[in-house]
Amino acid sequence: MMGELSGLVALVTGGSSGIGLAVADTLAAAGARTAILDRQPPPPGHDHLVALADVTDDAQVRAAVAQVVDTFGGLDLLVNNVGMASVGTVESTPDDEWSRVLDVNVVGLVRVTRAALPALRSSRYAAIVNVSSIAATTGLQDRAAYSASKGAVHALTLAMAADHLPDGIRVNAVSPGTADTPFVRGLLARAADPEAELAALNARQPHGRLVTVDEVAHAVAYLVSPLAGSTTGAVLSVDGGFDRLRRRPS
Repeated sequence: MMGELSGLVALVTGGSSGIGLAVADTLAAAGARTAILDRQPPPPGHDHLVALADVTDDAQVRAAVAQVVDTFGGLDLLVNNVGMASVGTVESTPDDEWSRVLDVNVVGLVRVTRAALPALRSSRYAAIVNVSSIAATTGLQDRAAYSASKGAVHALTLAMAADHLPDGIRVNAVSPGTADTPFVRGLLARAADPEAELAALNARQPHGRLVTVDEVAHAVAYLVSPLAGSTTGAVLSVDGGFDRLRRRPS
C-alpha cells in the first residue's frame, strides 16, 4: 500500500495504543499525514501529530479537530476507534457505567464526526471508518453495556453512510474479534489463571488465535483507500470467522 494514501490527511481517535496506534502507523506507511486524538500521546517512536482531547468533552473535541485541520490544511480520513470496555450483565452494571460506556463509545464517536464533517465535505476522497466489535452481533457473556454500545456503532455506521452519501463521504466499519491489545493483556494478567484464560480466548476464535492489531489496521486501510470508492455502508469482520463460522470441535 506504499503511497496509496499520499496527500491525504487522516485522524485516528484512541490512537495512542492498541488498534488505534496500529491504524495510525499503517496509514502513515501508506503515505497519509496522520494525527492522533487521544487523552495521552503514544509512546516514543511514532511520528504522528497528537491532538489531546477527551471525546466526552465537546469543546476539547472541536479544538482538537480544528488543530488537525489547521496544521495539515484539511482532513480526508477519520477513524473512530476510541472506546472503553465494560464487564457485567444488565443486573450488575450500574447506571453510571452505562452512561460512561455509551458516552465514550457512541456519543464520543458522534462528537468527533460532527466536528470533522465540515472539513470532510471539502475532500474528494472523504472516508470514515468506525471500529465496532463482534459484540455487536454475537451474544457474549458479561458484556451487556459494551455490546449495546457496539450494536449502536454498527447501526450508526449504516445511518451515517446513508446520510452522508450526498456529501461524498463514505462510511464503513470494521468488526474485530478479540484482539491482542494491551487492554486484553491487562485483563488476562488479572485472571486467576492467565494461561488458561488465554487458551480459552484462542479456542473461541475459529482460526485458533487472537486477532492482531495489524490485521485490523490493514482492514481499515482498505476501507479508507480511494481504491475502495464504491464501498460504503459495509461492516468488515476481522474476527477469524467468529461471527459466521461454526466448526465441529476436534
